[in-house]
Amino acid sequence: MRFSINKVELQNALGVVMKGISTRSTLPILSGVYIDAKVDTVTLQSTDLELSVQISVPALIEEGGKTVVPGKLFSDVIRSLPDAAVHVDVSESDAKITCDTSTFSLRALNPEDFPGFPSVATDQSITVPFKVFAGMVKKVSRVVSKDESRAILTGALIELEDSKLRMVATDSYRLALATSKIEGNTAEDFQAVIAGNFLNDVCGVINTEADVTLALSENQIVITCDQTIFINRRIEGNYPNYRQLLPTDYNTRATIDLKTLTASVKRAAILSSSSAPMRFDVNNTTQTLQIFVNSTEVGSVQETISCETVGDDVEIAFNSSYVSDGLSVMHGEKIFFDTQSSMKPGILRTTDEEEFLYLIMPVRI
Repeated sequence: MRFSINKVELQNALGVVMKGISTRSTLPILSGVYIDAKVDTVTLQSTDLELSVQISVPALIEEGGKTVVPGKLFSDVIRSLPDAAVHVDVSESDAKITCDTSTFSLRALNPEDFPGFPSVATDQSITVPFKVFAGMVKKVSRVVSKDESRAILTGALIELEDSKLRMVATDSYRLALATSKIEGNTAEDFQAVIAGNFLNDVCGVINTEADVTLALSENQIVITCDQTIFINRRIEGNYPNYRQLLPTDYNTRATIDLKTLTASVKRAAILSSSSAPMRFDVNNTTQTLQIFVNSTEVGSVQETISCETVGDDVEIAFNSSYVSDGLSVMHGEKIFFDTQSSMKPGILRTTDEEEFLYLIMPVRI
């Protein structure tokens, strides 16, 4: 096998396919990248037997063929090369990599030992702009639980209902819900729980204006974008009924300038800790939101924000880092802060058409 390829395109492709490399398996072949060169395309594949990744890039093929090279080593070599054409020449047991004045030789593995790329018969699929999909992932990803003892919460619920795509994540202390309208959708409604780290990986290595297709089978999800395919197992189990956590009304609502609130929370968080939560005091008479943090160890801070308020006065306290996480992914000029009482969840939500809701459980004052 011999081919020549643009160094930057190969490096970018490796950045994608490395997400599927196994780092724990005792099978050496799973730490490799499978390379298939034919016609005018080089296809790279990786798998850890749960996640499989495939990407195709254009190349000048002098002689077709297949091989497996050590993934991390190959990636490190390509990253170190100058920005010039890369020539790969593979014999039965070695891969010679030449670029400008540099030449590397790596041991190659038998491609016949590499697991075949999964052929998944999907039941249905939807197509959304990648920027929309990535934006939804960004909004909920910080809320995905890292507690492996409750595996279902380490995933995000992806739900299609009435041509609206929803993405939900919760770690039991807070909940994020992002919603987007899917134009021209003909797929049937569905629910699937997808690993949060997988969704982050997909959005972290792709940057495109193209559409992304989400396709589902009984136990897998297939995400396709341009010439890249990701296949991963769905998380089994029943996701918590998030709808019963969302109040249908509020007793207190404050409409607040997002930039002002974000800046005030950032300043107040300097003195906040788990033992010194952040208190919100909504006052309907003065039309203000006051933010307090009182730490007996280091001091106190008070921020006062003018806002539009309706309903009852309320004092409610939260973990400050949870508040900061929610505000960091919100957009628009103003947001709503809603609550029913000091011991019921507080909800931050957008006021524009881009629907996003962030629920935080309170802490006792």
